[in-house]
Amino acid sequence: MTKTIQNPFIQNPFIASPITNYQSPMMNTSEPVIAIKNINHYYGRGALRKQILFDINLEIYPGEIVIMTGPSGSGKTTLLSLIGGLRSVQEGSLKFLGKELFGSSQSQLVQSRRNIGYIFQAHNLLGFLTARQNVQMAVELNEGISQFQAIKKSEAMLGAVGLAERMNYYPDNLSGGQKQRIAIARALVNQPPLVLADEPTAALDKQSGRDVVEIMQRLAKEQGTAILLVTHDNRILDIADRIVEMEDGLLTRDAQNIPISHKVGPQVSESH
Repeated sequence: MTKTIQNPFIQNPFIASPITNYQSPMMNTSEPVIAIKNINHYYGRGALRKQILFDINLEIYPGEIVIMTGPSGSGKTTLLSLIGGLRSVQEGSLKFLGKELFGSSQSQLVQSRRNIGYIFQAHNLLGFLTARQNVQMAVELNEGISQFQAIKKSEAMLGAVGLAERMNYYPDNLSGGQKQRIAIARALVNQPPLVLADEPTAALDKQSGRDVVEIMQRLAKEQGTAILLVTHDNRILDIADRIVEMEDGLLTRDAQNIPISHKVGPQVSESH
């Protein structure tokens, strides 16, 4: 007799107004995954009411990797939670896949969250499940998919993140970098249009962190998934198509990311 286990997989809560006239190279070929206009957000009531976000405007396009930086307390996680449908929009417009989230009911926000992958500093794996089963739980959130299909999709995604030989291992028997790869596989296995990543490399060493973000970058480009990644890790900024900076609830920079090796400096002619 087969025992049915209730799916315990829950997408945990966590996770910019262009300051310049920067336009994504994808703007002419597709609609934005996320379109934010004039978002303001507040905490508290009455005399304790405090504004956290100020007139935020941002668009993110399919396949685009946007890194958000800024000091702690600047509003980054609040903005991620709004984009992820984990908080209700108070003022302004926030469209996800063309659908307005302002005024959405809780059930409508839940439906939006089903189209978003989440990656966090803590991998949030279920310790009593193998790597494959952790990923499989995400697949089984979809209606109408058989267990056989869920297993095959999970195995294929774990292979894509380089864990084909570890899919039957439990989290306690895996390194931090390997656990985070499973979290990436779980976030991307359903090919969501958007992934929100909050400090995904913070608990990893330099090489493991590098491996993780390069996997994210490759799979995002292959699937056309947009990624908004919050980080304090300056070592991974080069994977971004754009970098946005937030400070005191304001977006202070939104610019295309140009690797140093690709920048053109002044030319110095040689004297003969």
